[in-house]
Amino acid sequence: MDFSEDVKRAAECMKKGGIILYPTDTIWGLGCDATNETAVRRIYELKKRADSKSMLVLTDSIQVIERITDEVPEVAYELIEAADQPLTIIYDGAHGVAPNLISEDGSLGIRITKEAYSQALCRALGRPVVSTSANISGEKSARWFGEITEEIKRGADYISSYRREDRTPHKASNIIKIGKGGVFKIIR
Repeated sequence: MDFSEDVKRAAECMKKGGIILYPTDTIWGLGCDATNETAVRRIYELKKRADSKSMLVLTDSIQVIERITDEVPEVAYELIEAADQPLTIIYDGAHGVAPNLISEDGSLGIRITKEAYSQALCRALGRPVVSTSANISGEKSARWFGEITEEIKRGADYISSYRREDRTPHKASNIIKIGKGGVFKIIR
């Protein structure tokens, strides 16, 4: 299947409330429409993860971050500009996504993806895409498609074709939390 058709099918699946298994700018992830509370709940259930442990979202632009947070501190723009590896930033004052994605303190982890497939997916959906590691909570993250368990594969409504044969080990993103006044803390 070609790239465009794969992206189109994955986006259509998410628009209908489905869960996808897809390659991101880091490791393979489970995803859904970040505004669909039922789909988000299904991912928590598939991962056997407590919903108090929030998941992050991917987007293709800073404009989306500006729409789903109360404020983007100036330091966030600088960090995004300077990042040479995938960087997830946790912002305060999240809104406009499924409530079960937002942490108890009102924050949300968001990453602007520069990887072709996940970026095209965000554009095709027109909304942020949930991105969480394709594994059962507490188990080792799959670094490439071949390491994803059958249980996770069976739980997805659509499995992307793109990069399935790529055995390059990938790793999770760096994570920084930005608080009031632009004070930030490195999480990972």
